[in-house]
Amino acid sequence: MTFKTKVTKASEIKRSWHLLDAEGQILGRLAVKIASLLMGKEKPYFVSHLDCGDYVVVINATKIELSGDKKMKKVYYRHSGYPGGFKEITFQHQFAKDPTKIIYHAVSGMLPQNKLRDKRLARLKIFAEAKHDYEDKFKKEDKKDAKVKNKV
Repeated sequence: MTFKTKVTKASEIKRSWHLLDAEGQILGRLAVKIASLLMGKEKPYFVSHLDCGDYVVVINATKIELSGDKKMKKVYYRHSGYPGGFKEITFQHQFAKDPTKIIYHAVSGMLPQNKLRDKRLARLKIFAEAKHDYEDKFKKEDKKDAKVKNKV
């Protein structure tokens, strides 16, 4: 008896919406969950060369937590490409400036560095407070279940 492996096609991919509440959650653990949802790793038809992931809406980015002493010591680096263009910003300054970029940066680092990365990150919607623009994507009864279900 021989079995055939079913190959997933782009037309067979179904995307759903997930609402994650970042209040009181550790940054790295939340970023792992978000990256997994964006890639679609838990789907039975996952293949690495297609973008199988879902949409993810993250609320309460201002209430994210870090473990240990990282709130004081964590530093983000970037370089413009020009001589003397090395920039650094501490976690506290970035958090005061734009807390959504902290989650975006963490998730971006956990996704594979390939052609699908930008498409996956485009489906990530991060909001600093509990109010967001995608209320119509979630039913009222699903919203309660999503907050409880997606607590890590």
